[in-house]
Amino acid sequence: METSLLAAASVAAIASVAAPCSRPVSLRSDVARAAVRCRSAATKNVQGSVLLTLDDELLSSAEVIQWESGKSINAIAAAQGIRIRRRCRPRYPSEGVGADRAVPGSILEQIVWDKEVEVSQRKAKAPLRKVEDSAARAPPPRDFAAALHAASQHNDGLPALIAEVKKASPTRGLLREEFNPVEIAHTYEKNGAACLSILTDEKHFLGSFENLETVRNSGVNCPLLCKDFIIDIWQIYYARSKGADAVLLIAAVLPDLDIKYMLRVCRSLGMTALVEVHDLRELDRVLKIDGVQLIGINNRSLGTFEVDTANTNMLLEKRGDIIRKKKITVVSESGLFTPDDVAYVQNAGVSAVLVGESLLTQEDPGQAIAGLFGKELLH
Repeated sequence: METSLLAAASVAAIASVAAPCSRPVSLRSDVARAAVRCRSAATKNVQGSVLLTLDDELLSSAEVIQWESGKSINAIAAAQGIRIRRRCRPRYPSEGVGADRAVPGSILEQIVWDKEVEVSQRKAKAPLRKVEDSAARAPPPRDFAAALHAASQHNDGLPALIAEVKKASPTRGLLREEFNPVEIAHTYEKNGAACLSILTDEKHFLGSFENLETVRNSGVNCPLLCKDFIIDIWQIYYARSKGADAVLLIAAVLPDLDIKYMLRVCRSLGMTALVEVHDLRELDRVLKIDGVQLIGINNRSLGTFEVDTANTNMLLEKRGDIIRKKKITVVSESGLFTPDDVAYVQNAGVSAVLVGESLLTQEDPGQAIAGLFGKELLH
């Protein structure tokens, strides 16, 4: 059983021995037995295992019951409005010919299919238990959400900046010929970025976990977001082991149970989760989940990949009262190029912005921050 969809049934969190798409007789009984093994293994130093946090809420969730009754992964996800299909194939699904060649319905679906293969290959080389141990030895995480709040207060209420270290994207191609992640990270921090987002996807964004680790070890003090397509808790532990303080969870990809379970994983590691939504249905799903601190509103349409900052305004007009009541910090993502863009989403109610392209395509990404906000940020 994989440590992602129906993640509460992750017996693999104890030992990665099951096939990724196998269906156990009873997920709840399997996990209960695994949790008992965790509790009785104090001498093996597994008290911190996330399985210790499993309870009846997760084990009796609708997704687990549906899975046990024979409903497919994709059917469970589709019922929540998720259009990204999961393939569970041993090779890249875009390879092959005829019936063996799958056709993705969107760029995001292609990325997720490729990510499934990548994670499977990485887990074969570094099982979850080994990565958990590495994460436990990593330096303590920095408080990502607190850094955003402090930066906004320090700059008279301007949205805090999460500046992105990104070499390329599927839609724009190469963003920066001379790409030095450490140099970019330091110039961002010097010019007022509250936090940094480090792209770690290799196949589609030319990123790497090596970039994340190198930036963390370079003396940068800003909290770091691991910007990737998380489909498996293994990735969260791996990101922590490389120095990440936060991870991105994409509601368009992850069913509710995954988000709940991954939030618990993050809390157990002292990390922050930025939960990204694209539309009202995704936002409503996320607002029903306890423990969400940060919501990112992506202004890029998943259907057309066009960008419109009005998406942030529309969603906050409809659900702003609930968000404020829950004291959730909102981050606007994509389509921010000018001081007017920043002012627009600030007036809509966001507390932070995540920006990469409009900074990285300029000669000096650090100086571009002042151009984006219309003034130099204090740091």
